[in-house]
Amino acid sequence: MKKVLGILLALASLFCVGTAAVACANDTIIVQTNAYFAPFEYYDGTEIVGVDVDIMNKVGERMGKKVEFRDGDFAIIIDTVRQGRTADAGAAGITITPAREELVDFSIPYYTSVQYVIWDEANPDFVTRKAADGTTDIVLWENLQGKKIGVQLDTTGNLYVSGEINKDEGYDGVLYGSGAECKTYDSAQLAVTAMDGSDALDCVVVDELPAQYLVQNTKNRQLRCAALYYDENTATEEQYAICVTPGNTELLNAINEVLTEMIANNEINALVSKHLGLE
Repeated sequence: MKKVLGILLALASLFCVGTAAVACANDTIIVQTNAYFAPFEYYDGTEIVGVDVDIMNKVGERMGKKVEFRDGDFAIIIDTVRQGRTADAGAAGITITPAREELVDFSIPYYTSVQYVIWDEANPDFVTRKAADGTTDIVLWENLQGKKIGVQLDTTGNLYVSGEINKDEGYDGVLYGSGAECKTYDSAQLAVTAMDGSDALDCVVVDELPAQYLVQNTKNRQLRCAALYYDENTATEEQYAICVTPGNTELLNAINEVLTEMIANNEINALVSKHLGLE
């Protein structure tokens, strides 16, 4: 009997490791992230903190579970969550796209962003103007023609820049044939660093708040950033959401409940201000 029990326990252990490791840790929500996307997730010493961390901690409290964030390349998040073996959810300022919706289940949107461009203040090729609202400083996509552009791999910035260079379906092709190049990096921070390195990037395209954070916190450089528009009326607008493994309705419902409450109470914007150091 002991021998049979031992075999069964061993098989159960193998099943957990080989098929659904997180399913065996029912008291913990595993969240895959990329912790170089401040203010949504970033390192404070050795601890991952940020807007998404605060949101998911509230979800954990709602469900009576611990929350564990695991850092990795942004490019792996969707596939990791889709498989559901080592992560239950993904939170990293993830934009909802049709292609991603085919792979994972998304929460309700909790933040609207636009693409920004970062450049060296001494570079005369970038000229800002006002959007149609008369207040927003913008740079037009046509200003990126012929430029070497840095992006974070598999982000919407990457999709936009590559799409405009290659004239992919659904894109205007405003950079097509201009000699513009798209260079990918594991984080926007590394891309900004490459502006002053051997890659000699002209600019970096990344989401609004990470762009502002990087400009504020990059030392010994005079950087600027502005919203990236197609014309005075047309921004590159997108919405962030948290993704979960398909079919995990309990977790998805809890996330949606928490987000609905936080949005109604203006808590998301308060968290953004907190993690940008604006409080």
